[in-house]
Formats: sequence, C-alpha cells, structure tokens
Amino acid sequence: MAIVDLIMPKLGESIMEATILKWHKQPGESVKMDETVLEIATDKVDSEVPSTAEGVIQEVLYNVNDVVPIGAVIAKIKTGAAETVSHAPSTPAVPVIEESAPVKEPVHHAAPLSAPVAIKSGNGHINRFYSPLVLNIAANEGISMTELENIPGSGNEGRVTKKDILEYVGNRGKATSRESGAGNRESVSNMISVPVQVKATEPVTYSGNVEIIEMDRMRKLIAEHMVRSKHTSPHVTSFTEADVTNLVMWRDKVKKEFEKREGTKITFTPLFVEAIVKCIKKFPLINSSLDGEKIIVKKDIHIGMATALPSGNLIVPVIKNADQLNLVGLTKQVNALADNARNGKLKADDTQGGTFTLTNVGTFGSLMGTPIINQPQVAILAVGAIKKRPVVVETPHGDSIAIRHMMYLSMSYDHRIVDGSLGATFLTAVAKELENFNPEREI
Repeated sequence: MAIVDLIMPKLGESIMEATILKWHKQPGESVKMDETVLEIATDKVDSEVPSTAEGVIQEVLYNVNDVVPIGAVIAKIKTGAAETVSHAPSTPAVPVIEESAPVKEPVHHAAPLSAPVAIKSGNGHINRFYSPLVLNIAANEGISMTELENIPGSGNEGRVTKKDILEYVGNRGKATSRESGAGNRESVSNMISVPVQVKATEPVTYSGNVEIIEMDRMRKLIAEHMVRSKHTSPHVTSFTEADVTNLVMWRDKVKKEFEKREGTKITFTPLFVEAIVKCIKKFPLINSSLDGEKIIVKKDIHIGMATALPSGNLIVPVIKNADQLNLVGLTKQVNALADNARNGKLKADDTQGGTFTLTNVGTFGSLMGTPIINQPQVAILAVGAIKKRPVVVETPHGDSIAIRHMMYLSMSYDHRIVDGSLGATFLTAVAKELENFNPEREI
C-alpha cells in the first residue's frame, strides 16, 4: 500500500489560500484518478479539486469552511502501489526559525513556500501560523508581530485569516480616531479589543416589518473588496459624454452578417474595449498599480469586464492581452468569458491579472455611475445607457439640432497616481475614439 498526499492546488498567481466548500469524498470511500474530491472557493471563483491518484480516501485533514493555504496537504489517499508516493510540490518547506530547543513540526510539515509561516512568540514557542497574504497586509498596514499575535483568529486552530486582519485594520482606524494622541500600536490593540468583543455579543434588534437575509459567500467577498478599495485609494471620478451615433449605426448594419460569419453576436462591449486599449497606449500610466512608493506601469494590457451573475453578484473576468486581438477576437473573448461567468465555468486564471476594468452600468438602464476601483488597478471606466437625444451639431454651414445617440462615460481613478488632468484627458480621449468611429469600417 502507498499513501498519496492530495495537495491544495495553486489557483492563480496572487491566490494564497482557499476555503473548503464541500467534501465529495469521505474517509473509506474509493476515488478514481481525476474524480472530484472536494469543492473549494477563493476570493475570485469556485473550483473543484480532482484526485491525483486512484484508491481509497484514508483521511481528510480539514473541515468544511476551513481556510487552507496553497500547497498544504488536505487529504491522504491509500493506493495499491508498493511504495509511498507524495504529490507535494518539490519546493522546499518554509523553515521555522529555531532557537535553543527543537520544536515539534506541525501536522502539515510538507507545505511549500506559499504555505503559512510559523512565527515564534517571545517565550520561544510557536504561537500560530500566518499566511503570506496576512503577513503582507500586516506589513503594509504597519502591524508589528506583537500586535499580530494579539489579533483573534477565526481560522483553523485560531489562525488569523484575511478577513480577521482586514476587520482589525478597520477597527484600529476607528479606535485611533476616537483616541487622539494614542501613539503606539500596542495601546491601540488594547483599546480595540473591548469593542470587538462587545460587538460580537450584543444582541441586535430590528424594528418594524423586516426580512433578514444572510449574505452569501460571494457577496461577503465583494463587500470586503469594495471596502478595502475605498480604504486603499482616494477615489476621484470624472465624467464626459460621447456621440456614438456612428458606432450604433455601424453595429446595426453589420450585426446579422457578423453573427452569420463568426457564429457569435457582436455587442458594444468589444467596441468599448477596443477604444480603451487604443487610449491606454497613448496614456500608459492609466495601466499601472502602486507598490509602496513605486509606480508599476504594466506593459501588458489585460482588460477586466464587470459581469453580472444570475445571483445578482458581480465578477470580473479578464481579457488577456487585449491589445493583441482584433475586433473579432475581442468579440469572441468577451462572449466566451461572459457565458462562462453566467454558467459558473470560469477558471481561477480567468479573473486574474487585470490591469484596467470596464463596467457597463447602462446594461440595466443607468445613465452613469461612480464605479469603485478594482484593486490593485488605478482606474475603472463606466459606460452608461445609450439614449437618443436632441443635441446641437456643428457643421461648416452652421449649427443645427439633430437626434443623436448619446452616452455618458465616467471614470474613477486613484488620485495617488492619476491626477485630474490625466484622468480627464484619458476619459476624453476614449470618448473621442468612440465618436470618430468609422461608419464605413469593414468587419
């Protein structure tokens, strides 16, 4: 008999942990190669984890709702092979900082570099594990290790999760504003420990005729992401409008032929993406992110497109290397990603690596919006509903009033990097690109 370790797979470049949603197999049940063993969720998408061997589930090491680091052993499979096999990555395990006395290794000792890091408390004993994501947030927020050790953890074995540390950061900010002159962070930690506990135990009553609906997992993640974005970036929003009559007339003229020839419908979204890509090439700073005091200008242009799900939640699949696709390629990418999003077939990589986001608030009839930046990007552009309106048209023979297809555009941007002049200039450039669309363009 041989024992094969089933490893929590790497689901995307920036994903460090995943939550177990459901076990499809329990100890003692047989499993085939590539058969689904469990379902997991990240802050991007839900995925299934297949078996890496054929045999019998000997042990599952985590429970439903546990947050598990990437690379950790999550189950053990007993096979008929003659020697012990492990499918753990060959990356060396993260060493525990040793002092004078040796420390017994934790259960999941084969975790790779992306697994949680064991931190020692002042008395030489291991206090608990911290994932790289939690440590990065702590470093960015200036949270010392002493302060980190005092944060209550809701994860497995009291582990501090991303949710725990972000909630702590938010409460710490409130506590600081209440106590002016509270200079060191340890005193701040002591101040907020009481209100956090009181909030958890105080009964909440609601007056009137109400219905209480628990947020689903995705809605909680969206809420957390939006609050973090507002906390991270000083948002500024600029507005403009565009006469998109030529674009609308061209699409109406070619859409039947396009669908017949390419086997897919052409919507306005790929046309908007095409215009955005052209303008990003003119103003590359819009396609960047901030790392401390360093501005990281992205040479690759990956456009995220906000997509509404049947549940009412929102997800942002990414069109990779949008600048390398023609209009047909953009259309097929847009439609494929949108269909996969609505049918729950997106892969983790489909939502990773976006450098700029487009959201179409006009889909549901809104004229304009003030979108929230999709971190760590620095800008997001919203397009409103296209409406016919009487407008003044300037001609060589004088001004006239005509019925035109008009659309409002708005862009929110991170004022740490993008000033009003650049934000407004870029937004105007996108509007002009749409207005100057060639109505005689070939498909």
